[in-house]
Amino acid sequence: MNQLTHSFACADFHRARFSRRHLLKVGGLGLLGLTTPILLSGEEWSKEKSPKARAKSVIFLYQFGGPSQLDMFDMKPEAPSGIRSPHKAIASSVPGVQVNEHLPRVAKIMDKVTLIRSMHHTMKNHNSASYYALTGHAPPVDDIRLKDSVELFPAYGSVVDHLAPVPGEIPTFVAYPYVIRDGSVTPGQHASFLGKVHDPFLFTQDPNSPDFALPELSLPANLPYERLTSRRELQKLIDRQSRLIDYCATARGLDAYYERALAMLNSTKLREAFNLSAEPEKLRDAYGRHSYGQSCLLARRLVEAGVKFVTVYFSDSIGGQSTTNGGWDTHGFNNTRMYPIVEKRHLPITDETLPMLLTDLDERGLLDTTLVLWMGEFGRTPKINENVSRDHWPQCYTVLLAGGGVKRGFVYGASDKHAAYPAENPVRPDDLAATIFYLLGIEPHTEVRGVGNRPLLISEGKPVTSIIA
Repeated sequence: MNQLTHSFACADFHRARFSRRHLLKVGGLGLLGLTTPILLSGEEWSKEKSPKARAKSVIFLYQFGGPSQLDMFDMKPEAPSGIRSPHKAIASSVPGVQVNEHLPRVAKIMDKVTLIRSMHHTMKNHNSASYYALTGHAPPVDDIRLKDSVELFPAYGSVVDHLAPVPGEIPTFVAYPYVIRDGSVTPGQHASFLGKVHDPFLFTQDPNSPDFALPELSLPANLPYERLTSRRELQKLIDRQSRLIDYCATARGLDAYYERALAMLNSTKLREAFNLSAEPEKLRDAYGRHSYGQSCLLARRLVEAGVKFVTVYFSDSIGGQSTTNGGWDTHGFNNTRMYPIVEKRHLPITDETLPMLLTDLDERGLLDTTLVLWMGEFGRTPKINENVSRDHWPQCYTVLLAGGGVKRGFVYGASDKHAAYPAENPVRPDDLAATIFYLLGIEPHTEVRGVGNRPLLISEGKPVTSIIA
């Protein structure tokens, strides 16, 4: 239930503490507009000043916990012991670009990607750094206790849904298979002040499960679809099941979104997009028979169906201490060690799934119009710590992009000799955000209205135009 309740911007609704069965099962209703952004509406988006759209969609592969730049895409084999990776660097399909020896398949597809090796910021805590990564806006404080608030900015996909939504029955923004958190829920995963109608279509079922399905798209057993075609009947159903109207004033004014709810409930196209069993077993195996692999395959199917922004979370937690679950936070705590863990979990999964996704998109003619973004919230320390592991390091890290109008086989920016600080062309998350919007054909400095009708820019950075093909 947390993945539903945390994002409802109404304290009274939180106190009501409804269980999942009390909600109409249509993507948690967040997608369908259970709030009306009457105080928070954005300014009219001017198509006249919009850049040329190079990407039709985005697949955002979020690597929660912070992968090491020195052990993946910015290896420094000439650095001294204690800084360079204990893994060997191997050549890739791009002359002069090396990757970790445990990424042989990734090495072969480096000619499809752009690396930005000069990403940097100053947020050292997971929740604050992740909020920055997920929204492109620096948090007000660098604090592990940073929590969700309507004062904070919305997720990229929510901005896209607000400014350039997909018409009809297909959602603009889909996020899965986790709600990420480091203690408290990490902010920046939903629509915030833009209003609930722009929340992602969020689900937490495991795409790798044999019985993977979306109960959010199921009608109550005793209610045929025909009854829902009456808006009045849908009104009664929502009122009866959730009682939101009694608890939260912002839930009023649903009329404008009923038709969208009905379209989703009866959408053959959307249901088919989630039907992973339609894929050949060989292809499913190639993506990897794990949650992340099948999630990436589903992302490709969603893009094919017309979804504009898909966020796939590598894990629900920062992790870093297990070979079976969790993210990239490899400090070596509790008598664990970074390298045995990433050798068994993180690197093999990445080497299996990332090349398959890019190759599959490319072979289907989708990569040129689909921007794939692979990144975490920060990198890892140049110096290997006393636990033979690495700690948080936001001062310099690497982001991988592919497709969607970016160059192939290209490296932008550079780090210093120890991958500690940018040496050339530094890039902030603000600039990356501006680049994402720019590639989607959205003016990066478009104004929206925040709390108190305050004008806010969707990005304060500058697009990194040097990476655009």
